Amino acid sequence: MQSRLLFAALFAATLAVVVQPGFSQEAPAPAPAGQTARPHRPLPKPTNLKVLPKDIAPEELVKTMRGFAGALGVECSFCHVRVAGKREMNFASDEKEDKGIARVMIQMTQEINATYMTQVHDPDAMPEDKHVTCGTCHRGHQMPEHFVPPTEERHGPPPSGSAPAQ
Repeated sequence: MQSRLLFAALFAATLAVVVQPGFSQEAPAPAPAGQTARPHRPLPKPTNLKVLPKDIAPEELVKTMRGFAGALGVECSFCHVRVAGKREMNFASDEKEDKGIARVMIQMTQEINATYMTQVHDPDAMPEDKHVTCGTCHRGHQMPEHFVPPTEERHGPPPSGSAPAQ
């Protein structure tokens, strides 16, 4: 159980799911010179969470969502819809297909980390080397770029005595 909580904390720090309507992730504008900034209104309790912990703190959820957005090079509107006629996002809505895809990808990443990466016992690996995130594949792109291995010519001929790859 403790490893699941640790994983959830690490995962939350790195990886687009949901919050309640009326919540905006946009940073408030700085106060004009000579005026104090307005106090921040408290963030609403997240709703419609299907993959992330239902008791996640709103501030932690925002941090998580920003991590997802950065890993994919997208904005909130990639997975979430705007409230009609407003700047606010309806984070609880499941209207966009990309939000469902994100949930599947989050579950996949959680499974890889919990089931497979925990079996990596490489003494040279740092903890972050034994943990995959959205950025592991996406690297700032909406769709992961296809890996094209270098041609044999770039690596030279195979070692003597070995058969060429078929």
